[in-house]
Parts: sequence; C-alpha cells; structure tokens
Amino acid sequence: MSTLSTTKLALPLLLAPVLLSSCAGHASPSDATALVKETAPAFSSYDAPVTLRIGFKIPDARLTTGDTNDNNPMSRYFEELTNIKVVHSWEAKGDEAFGQKVSLAIASSDIPDAMVVDRSQLRKLIEYGMIQDLTDAYEDYGSSLVKGMYDATEGAALEEARFGGKLYGLPNIAIEADATSLLWVRQDWLDRLNLKPPRTLDDIAAIAKSFIERDPDGNGKRDTVGLAGYKSLVYGQKLNVSGFDAVFSSFHAFPKNWVRDASGNVVYGSIMPENKLALEKLAEWYKLGLIDPQFALYKEAQEPITSNRTGIFFGPWWMPYWPLSEAVASDTKAEWRAYAAPLDADGQYVTHMAPVTDRYLVVRKGYEHPEAAIKLLNAFTRLERRQDPNEAAVKQIDEFAAKTGVQPRQYYPFDLLLDYTDAIEQRYLGVKDALDGKRTVASLDPDTRKIYDYWLAEQASPKKDMDGWKAAKAYEYGGSALLSRPMEKVKSVFYGTTRTMEKRWADLERLENETFLNIVVGDQPIDAFDGFAQEWKRQGGDQITREVQAVVGSH
Repeated sequence: MSTLSTTKLALPLLLAPVLLSSCAGHASPSDATALVKETAPAFSSYDAPVTLRIGFKIPDARLTTGDTNDNNPMSRYFEELTNIKVVHSWEAKGDEAFGQKVSLAIASSDIPDAMVVDRSQLRKLIEYGMIQDLTDAYEDYGSSLVKGMYDATEGAALEEARFGGKLYGLPNIAIEADATSLLWVRQDWLDRLNLKPPRTLDDIAAIAKSFIERDPDGNGKRDTVGLAGYKSLVYGQKLNVSGFDAVFSSFHAFPKNWVRDASGNVVYGSIMPENKLALEKLAEWYKLGLIDPQFALYKEAQEPITSNRTGIFFGPWWMPYWPLSEAVASDTKAEWRAYAAPLDADGQYVTHMAPVTDRYLVVRKGYEHPEAAIKLLNAFTRLERRQDPNEAAVKQIDEFAAKTGVQPRQYYPFDLLLDYTDAIEQRYLGVKDALDGKRTVASLDPDTRKIYDYWLAEQASPKKDMDGWKAAKAYEYGGSALLSRPMEKVKSVFYGTTRTMEKRWADLERLENETFLNIVVGDQPIDAFDGFAQEWKRQGGDQITREVQAVVGSH
C-alpha cells in the first residue's frame, strides 16, 4: 500500500466540509444518450423569465466585491442558465434566526414561493395545506444526478418528505460519516513521547496525562492541557468540535437519540442507565485534571485547539477543514491523526448515526412553476459536484472563490446540499486505489479526482497550501479512521417533534444539559443522574415517550 498523504492545488474548489463528499463507486450517466435525455427538461431554460421568491439564509462571510446576497457570480450564473430570477422575500443570518423567520412565515400564512424548512416545519406546512405536491415535478424535472443520490439512500430520504403517497419536499442527504465522533490526536506529540496509538478509555486517559505532564511541545513549560471538551458535552446527532459522544457510545449510551432498549421498547437515550457509567468516567477524568479544567467556560469549542494548547479532542472527519487548519497554520510542526476510539468493553467501536435528512426544500401551494425550484436544485448540485459542462462559467466562479475566499455554495439559492451517504469512505477508497495502481486516475469522478490532485500536491509540498492540506488530511485521516475497523452503528428511531415536545422540550433539554454538566465538573454527585431521569419523566418525558412510541411502535 502506498503512503497516504494529502493534496493541495491552489484551485479553490467549491469547498467545505459537507461539500467535498463523494460519488465514487456510484453509478452516473456516462453515455451521451443518457445525458441528452435528462438535460431536455432538467436543465432547460425558460423561454420567458420566471420569478421565484425565496427565504435566504445569509452566510457568515461578507461579500467585498460590490456584489450582494442576491446579485453575485453564483446568482447571475444560475439565472443565465435557467432564466429564473431569484428574489429574496426575506433574509436571516444564522440557523436560529432563519428557523425563526420560517416559523413566523408559516404562522402568518405568508410563505415565499420556495424555502428550506426543518422536519417539524414541514409537517406543519402539510397539515395547514400550504405547500405543493412535488411528486410529478420531481419525476419530470429531477436530474439523473439528483435522482441517483436520492436512490442511493434506498428510498429513505424521499420517504421522509412523503405523506399520503405525495412528495411534499426535496430533502437534503446527510453524509453518514458526519455522525461518527473520531479521536483526533497530535501525532507528533504522540511520537515524541513514545506513546502507542489510542484504543481504549484507559489509553485516552494515559495520553491526556502525558500531554499535560511531559512537555509534548518541547518548549520547557507546562502549558498544555489534556482532553479538550465543550460545555454541550454531547451533540447527539450533528457532531461538532470537542463533544464526548464517543465516550458515551463506548458505554452503549446514546444521549439525545431515541433508541430501543434490550426489550425492544423505544426510549430516550439520555435517561438510560448506561449514561451514568459514561458520566462517572468523565467526572473521574475531570477530577484528575485529564480534561481541560476550563472546558465549560469557553465561548467557542475550538479555543484550546486553535491555540495549540491541546493535542487530543473528539470531532467528526472534517476537523482538518476547521479548526485544525487554523491550528496548523499557526504551528506548522503539528501533525494530527484521527482514530476510531475508544472501543467498548468487547473491543468494538460503537457510534450513533445521523438522520438521513433533516432539511427539506418546499414550494408554496399555488405557485405557477413548482419545477423552477427543482431546476435550480439540479443546477447547483451539478455545479457543486463539479459535473457542470460550462467550463468558462465554472472557471469564473472558481476564480471568484480564490480571490475572495468566499465559498460559492453559501450563495446558492437554497441551503440543501446533496451527496451520497457513503461519500467520504468512497472518495478515500477511490484515491487510495488510484495511488495503489488499482484503478486509473481517469476513472475517478470529478470530486474524487480533485481530492487526488490535492493529495499529490500536499505530498510534494506539505502545508504550503492550506486548502490542499484541509481536503487531503480530512479524507486521508478521517476516511482511513472510518474504515479502520468494523463499527456498530446505532440509529435513532425518531427525529421528529411531538405535540408535547413543542411545549416541554426546551425545559427538558435544559434540565438534561445542566445535570450532565454539573455531574462532570463535580457540582453534583453521580447519583444526581437518577433524580434527573425521574424528573425528566415527570416533567413531560413520559408523555413524550408515549407519543414517540405511537409514531414508531414500541416493538
């Protein structure tokens, strides 16, 4: 096997953690006939201009080129391609503000022609009869690329948006790898201290202790901390930096997920007794100083990572994109590697899964051109997956991204990225096979070929181009860790919202988060978990459980 390293051409791909996922290993139309058949409706331009009013989520990045949220290289390209004029009915910055704006639009019965909604909002819109049945529009206008990615979920994604046999929304597709919490370790520190790669909880504790006490950075000071953490403790479904989900999973505890117990009954994972073992272990580590003593005080989870004060933390596969890119930029000696750890008592790696989808593109009932939203989805998905044949336009957008640092996808009309569920693993395997001579470079799909190019460039000139370093290391270390050992994958059986949840869930979540954090930092004894479980049930949890069981069945 060839040594796997990274790639990094300066070409600034439309790149982001969720963006660079894979279609390697999946079928796609390759003959001219198939392409001609699909492009007639899927990518055709309207003869007369069509206006589509949308709700738009403002990106964090600011345009500094004189462009605006609704008039920029991306919006101009999609309008030229489709003759669809996208108008922003309203804008909101950030997920929370956007969700509030959507809820307000629903409550006032004044929704735009198209927008992206969450699962609860989708059900309300269907219940109120406010959105269009998209069954025929999707069948007639969906591109083969879009349909292929939905089909790869074996119908699960579209089923989430189908009610009474009708398709009321087009869902995003979750990258399966996003749900797996890996252990990221400063490999250069591990090697300097002659420590073995981590496998168990005890290994993690030993590494954290050594990173605190044995001057791993060699500066002659005791200024490093152990395992990084964050006050959220667990993320539950969509992972981010420094959660302890993997520790809970190693005890077969799955907080913030609805799972089946040993008897097959649906229960809320946060009140299962296995959580007590995980909390006890984390409280022990915190008391011993193995967890960063300041972890509960940070405003941002990445603080000890980007300042290079820690060399060990949990996070998903895309950590090299951020925050590790920032950490490595300030300390180019840093070498990070991901591990599937800790293992459970039987030596198995256990992880929870994410929902196959959690966002839906919907169209206002009565809108004259429901297929317009689908045409735009076809267009930006093809661009995102680097399969757009308009080379001049793609080059112009790439140059815009290189000049401004703006991720083009942030200015697509909808925040609804599509990819294959096993994208990361497939891309990693594609690059690995090409490096090992098991397949030709020409056979790689455009996404995988881009990673291959980054990989080679990074090998030739390490850490000279951080865009290349991000992509290559995310796939090299994240992908290899995901495939390094068999995994027991536990899937939540319910992701929705019940009627009692709408009234009680915020208080129940607050009770859970406060209790878990207080136990870990020693403000409450471990037995406080038992009281929490009873109080959770009393404050509406039992009723919510009955409602969830009624939806999914108790067995």
